[in-house]
Amino acid sequence: MKKEEEKGKKTKDRGSYTAKDISVLEGLEPVRKRPGMYIGGTGEEGLHHLIWEIFDNARDEAMVGFCDTVEIVLLPNNRVRITDNGRGIPVDIHQGTKVSALETIMTTLHAGGKFGQGSYQFSGGLHGVGASVVNALSSFTKAEVHRDGGEYMQEYAKGKIKNKVKKIKASKNIGTIITFVPDKEIFGDLKFDFDKVVNHLRQQSYLVKGFRIVIIDAREVEEKIDDSNVFFFKELSLEVPSITFYFEGGLVSLVQFYNKFQKPIHDKIFHVEKETEGVIVEVSLQYVDDISSRIVAFANNTYNPEGGTHITGFKTSLTRFLNSYSKKNNLLKESEGNFTGEDVLEGLTAVVSVKLQEIQFEGQTKSKLGSPEARGAVETVFGDAFSAFLEENPEVAKGVVNKVFLALKARKAAKAAKDSILRKGAMEGLTLPGKLADCQTRDAKQAEIFIVEGDSAGGSAKMGRDRKTQAILPLKGKILNVERARIDKMMAFVEIKALIIALGTSIGDTFNIEKIRYHKIIIATDADVDGAHITTLLLTLFYRYFRQIIEVGYLYIAQPPLYKIKKGKDVSYVYTEEEKDKITRGDEEGFTIQRYKGLGEMNPDELWETTMDPEVRILKQVNIEDAQMADKVFDTLMGSDVLPRKIFIQTHAKMAEIDI
Repeated sequence: MKKEEEKGKKTKDRGSYTAKDISVLEGLEPVRKRPGMYIGGTGEEGLHHLIWEIFDNARDEAMVGFCDTVEIVLLPNNRVRITDNGRGIPVDIHQGTKVSALETIMTTLHAGGKFGQGSYQFSGGLHGVGASVVNALSSFTKAEVHRDGGEYMQEYAKGKIKNKVKKIKASKNIGTIITFVPDKEIFGDLKFDFDKVVNHLRQQSYLVKGFRIVIIDAREVEEKIDDSNVFFFKELSLEVPSITFYFEGGLVSLVQFYNKFQKPIHDKIFHVEKETEGVIVEVSLQYVDDISSRIVAFANNTYNPEGGTHITGFKTSLTRFLNSYSKKNNLLKESEGNFTGEDVLEGLTAVVSVKLQEIQFEGQTKSKLGSPEARGAVETVFGDAFSAFLEENPEVAKGVVNKVFLALKARKAAKAAKDSILRKGAMEGLTLPGKLADCQTRDAKQAEIFIVEGDSAGGSAKMGRDRKTQAILPLKGKILNVERARIDKMMAFVEIKALIIALGTSIGDTFNIEKIRYHKIIIATDADVDGAHITTLLLTLFYRYFRQIIEVGYLYIAQPPLYKIKKGKDVSYVYTEEEKDKITRGDEEGFTIQRYKGLGEMNPDELWETTMDPEVRILKQVNIEDAQMADKVFDTLMGSDVLPRKIFIQTHAKMAEIDI
């Protein structure tokens, strides 16, 4: 009888699932409900993605020859204003929606000029998807359109219209101005990073010849800015940080930029641009004296950090051709085996760009190209052109093959050394390093490891931690600079070996992210020059050999306080000089101020309260751009070329702080 009652109950539960249980999200509600599906997340990357989406629309106008200037202005109160002199978004009535085309584009997903044929031969995305997503995730958006002799305007709040499209006044200008304020309900108190904007748009500036990109940081302007008074911000003639990019050299210039502080294997940079079966392929490359590779991918001028089918085609063609060329010219013996993809990529800087009429990305953020035709097009165009390039430049060919052959020999030597180290299973986590104070949990999702500087900081951290979830690994001194070190040399360095064993992932071709023992890896160093140096060394290590850990978001940097300020019974920990001045108001009478020069100066309670307690601590999640920046600094400071190092030190010497 009891079983029957249970069976009846289950049947009744299933029967209660009816049409009224189905939620229908209208308009732009799906974007606000699941923003990560459209911009990749609601952190720093997602916030800046809003700028990229609007910028992409202006860039696509430039790609078809209707725009030559775009201006991005960061304004007070986290406003962003993007102006272009393209054709201007249409404002006439759309036959399908019965409202202005401007309103349709700004408030409707999958509405825009890139779905049909004729308006855009090539585009980085679907015009209207980006604009509507930005609109949905902004507390305020204003669209101003100059075209057909007039200025038209419409405003929105969280994707909903505040007024109908209306003509403001006559105008001789042509173009579009989009101003938006990211919604704090979505992004919290995140602020735009001017350097991040500059770095992203610098890359874009090489891809559209004759396209001027102006970036202005006007967030500190105190006077009221009336956006409606000017078409381009520069007319205000304000003294604010700004930068302009304009290049005619295309991908060759971009490769030169990436290799600015590198020693080239060959001076002549390879370049090809050709169309085949409706796909435009452009590739530029140069080998340098380095052990890492830099391959940058674009599809319809959209950066693809995860590569895609075009990169697969490029790597396949490069590996196949260098093997056949080497054997044909007796540069590689049969007994020596074949070059692998790992060999041919060592020291390679390459930019691969494709343009397709119908483009497919894997995911809304366009991080990976999925169009199958791109692979064959790149293989064909690049293979034919690179073959001709090496035949016509035998000295270049000899230098490239010698470089790849050295990589093959080094790979075999490194594998032999690594195999001897791994033979006893040390990397499988059977013998964790003695200096590691491990946590109790074996659930990697709950576990975190602090990589701290020195035994004194390690002692405080071990005493102050939450033993259940927090592990401590102290490092003695500075780790090896891995900028130009291979795995066999790294594995002989005790501190790096201890870190690799603690992580549990192994390294190189045996790396396995699934075996990682902690989902939060936190670098915690002193707030001084040595601490910054150690942090940069660790970032370079992770970028070179554990990039996937960064890509999945497991790497963090702790932000310890600079000062402990006491007045009576009140205690404050502050992280910047500005915070200290704000508390003391410039008058330190009655305050006791302790300057922390290192984590080892904190007692366990202080370290927990400021740096380790998940409820109050400040952690910076490391992304690929952070690691790339560290990598670039090391290219300059640790490379073989003295001049760039000298210039860097002379340029930044005045910025150094002396801690006595």
